[in-house]
Amino acid sequence: MTPRVLVIEDNDINRELMTYALQSFGCTTEVAADGAEGIEAARRERPDLILCDVQMPGLDGFDVVRVLKQDPALRDVPVIAVTALAMAGDRERLLA
Repeated sequence: MTPRVLVIEDNDINRELMTYALQSFGCTTEVAADGAEGIEAARRERPDLILCDVQMPGLDGFDVVRVLKQDPALRDVPVIAVTALAMAGDRERLLA
């Protein structure tokens, strides 16, 4: 079975790079350019894994993870937080 991965990333280049890398390893990808679109795609597609940027305008990665983990249909889907600008305390905040 081919893993289905949702990439939630507002930066076009980063989104394209992640998608390319995942597809080269045999994954099927779905993409979303912002947090709200990502939540909608997760509910529609029911991916096996979600890669989510932390720093996005509007709904940031913290908000997206909070919403996804409150949804009984999605709470068990693993989410990997992706960021180039980690701040002190971000890891603990995301794990909470």
